[in-house]
Formats: sequence, structure tokens, C-alpha cells
Amino acid sequence: MWKRAIVLWRIVRGDARRLWLALRHPGAPAWLKVGTALIVLYLLSPIDLIPDAIPLLGVVDDLVLIPFAIRWLLSRLPPPIRAHVDRMQPR
Repeated sequence: MWKRAIVLWRIVRGDARRLWLALRHPGAPAWLKVGTALIVLYLLSPIDLIPDAIPLLGVVDDLVLIPFAIRWLLSRLPPPIRAHVDRMQPR
């Protein structure tokens, strides 16, 4: 279980870094900024799809939806911005 959690953390951390680099790009589209703001709002909002009061399931929706939303935004980046972000990403 811990190995899966570590792998998930590395993926999310890398994708969050790529999203941050894309947001800082001068040609970043407005929809990227709005989408990122909505992800942060969902993460901080007390209103969830599955309430946090339900043990374990309340946290699982955040662990699934947030990485999925970040990946979805990153997959729709324009090619020049995606190339710039990939160049800036440390290996």
C-alpha cells in the first residue's frame, strides 16, 4: 500500500509542477488559469462529491479527482506551451 501511495505522490507532485510551469508561461490560456482556480477551489471547499464525514471514502474522491483534473488540463495544453513545460521539467 505504501508503495502505491509513494508512486501516486510522485505523479501528482510532478503534474502539479508541470501545471505551475504552464501557468507561469506568458502564453498560458485563460481557461488554464480558470481550470486551476476551480481545482484549488474544489480542494479547499467544504462541499465535496462524497462528504469527508464518510470515513475513507471522503478522502478518496479528492485523491482521485484532483490528479485526474490536473492531468486533464495538462493534456489540453497547446503544443508550444507543452514543449516549453517539458523542457523546464527536471529529470
